[in-house]
Amino acid sequence: MATMKDIANFAKVSTSTVSHVINNDRYVSPTVREKVELAIKQLNYTPSAIARSLKSNKTFTIGMIVTTSNNPFFSEVVLGVERSCYELGYNLILCQTEGDHQRMLDHIEHLLQKRVDGLLAMCSETQSIPKQIFLKYPKLAIVMMDWTPFSGICDTIKDNSLYGATLATNYLIEQNYKRIACITGPSNNTQAQLRLQGYRNALKAANIAIFADYEAHGNFQFSSGVVAMQQLLDLPITPEAVFCFNDAMAIGAYQTLYQNGLEAGKDIAIIGYDDIEIAQYMTPSLTTIHQPKEELGQLAVETLLNRIQNPKELPHMLTLTPTLVKRFSA
Repeated sequence: MATMKDIANFAKVSTSTVSHVINNDRYVSPTVREKVELAIKQLNYTPSAIARSLKSNKTFTIGMIVTTSNNPFFSEVVLGVERSCYELGYNLILCQTEGDHQRMLDHIEHLLQKRVDGLLAMCSETQSIPKQIFLKYPKLAIVMMDWTPFSGICDTIKDNSLYGATLATNYLIEQNYKRIACITGPSNNTQAQLRLQGYRNALKAANIAIFADYEAHGNFQFSSGVVAMQQLLDLPITPEAVFCFNDAMAIGAYQTLYQNGLEAGKDIAIIGYDDIEIAQYMTPSLTTIHQPKEELGQLAVETLLNRIQNPKELPHMLTLTPTLVKRFSA
């Protein structure tokens, strides 16, 4: 592998001149620059990433911690993160926690040993990043995505689940449904709690009765939507409409309706949350609450890079705005 010294010898210039051409940090005459660039091309020279990081004290690498899930929502957000990293000249190291708190901590330590420039965290663990991490690495740029354990400690991007759930439930109310059930997320998950609160607030404001049996418990996974929907169908009085707290469980609910000879949008209205890509291709296509997933990824990367460049700024709290996507299931 060619070095800068090899380039200098080939072009008959100093290594400092080669460095100035590569980094474009000082004037070099067009004639000399052309000689150096020709030598770089002929020797197939590639600048060392290690040398670059040592010089700039940056690795141009971002670490991301994410919960392992079969929910496509996470993969669609990661896609937005990776695309933004690529466009901005950064690499992404992705670590999955599988919901294990200790594994999350181990991954954080591993990423810090890799000298990542910043960290994105998007997890559903009930235990959050300990404050000791922030104390141990006070200069580390961290952005929490859709997960808000420490308000004010680091930059946070919230998904506004309370508003989104209110929007979904109000839409069902506007369609004149009275028996409105829901399939919840995990009871210890912040987003699930806020969506349940939004569901209840909307029903209460419309003077519609809230029945405990109409709140079927799910865990944001496909299979829990199957089980919870069956529980609702087995009630003495079945609901007219069901708000699923994410699209994955809505897909599971579709399966249960099919197994019982029923159809979403015809026999029971179904509305989801997230607007994952497959939602528009279901039969019937799923009415859902859209979360700007790609924008979330892009905003997270831009917020993190801003924190790296401006470490003394006060922490930012950014809130996304979910919107209703009307299709044919409700």
